[in-house]
Amino acid sequence: MTIRDVPLSVLDLAPVTVDSTPAAALANSVDLAQHVERLGYLRHWVAEHHNMAGIASSSPAVLIAHLATATSTMRVGAGGVMLPNHASLTVAEQFGMLEALHPGRIDLGLGRAPGTDPATAAALRRAPMTNKDEFPEQLADLLAYFEGSHPQIHAVPAQGYRPALWMLGSSDYSAQVAGMLGMPFSFAHHFSSANTAQALTAYRESFRPSAWLEQPYAMIGVAVICTPESDEAKFLSGPSALSMLRLRQGRPVQMSSPEEVADHKFTSTELAFIEQWQRPLVLGDPISVREQLEELVDRYQVDELMITTMVYNHDDRLRSYELVADAWQINQD
Repeated sequence: MTIRDVPLSVLDLAPVTVDSTPAAALANSVDLAQHVERLGYLRHWVAEHHNMAGIASSSPAVLIAHLATATSTMRVGAGGVMLPNHASLTVAEQFGMLEALHPGRIDLGLGRAPGTDPATAAALRRAPMTNKDEFPEQLADLLAYFEGSHPQIHAVPAQGYRPALWMLGSSDYSAQVAGMLGMPFSFAHHFSSANTAQALTAYRESFRPSAWLEQPYAMIGVAVICTPESDEAKFLSGPSALSMLRLRQGRPVQMSSPEEVADHKFTSTELAFIEQWQRPLVLGDPISVREQLEELVDRYQVDELMITTMVYNHDDRLRSYELVADAWQINQD
């Protein structure tokens, strides 16, 4: 496998900065999607998060509809929809409609985690969270709606308009479900790198061919910051690290500038957390980033890389994706 055989894709969280607004963040997502389409990226996914001041992508289906209209060839989708937060019928209808409007371009990545805190999850579900795992039943219902096999409900326009279904995960559970159902699998290496090898092994060992996929297809999410000079990439990585630290401390915030982060006084405990969090981060100049990405492809034998770049300045984000595309040669014949 050569790097030319491994497509690159984009995971976009629509980051909101301290001096900006959610509307600006969403406009940036549109601009980014158009930018990476021109560069040759295969797909552009948005993630579902709630009650987070620094992330504007709370409604993937709505944002995907806008992104799909603003682009023309690139696949767009959810990375992902947190199925426990929604009625399966609603998800089927939304993504069936997206597929009907934009045939052959819609991806539906499914997650099992709530993607938010317990109080917000309870508000979304209109019921307190329980220890019961309803995901298998919800997934079975969703598949039945797309396949037209539900005994009572005819989901329009889901039946006959099935998007490409993906299973997302950060553990063995989702990997095994994806394998048994013959679905492509996307693993969150960018925040669960200690489990990557084990999960991908579980996926491949449990894989059973399906009507949609004959062989396992594995993708990993990778956090990347690429700059002309390596020192700048390290400097730009500070805001996302501080944002994650605040999230883990239970007080999510909008993204600060790298200058503000550089002046911030961290405790030794906070520095230890940031060091661990940034361990799987790929950063540096184009040559270094390419080498690091090649090493990940070789180590995990993945079929695709999904890059997420969380930096303060939108222009820096656009530049990073462009530098990676040039280094990876995805836009060259």
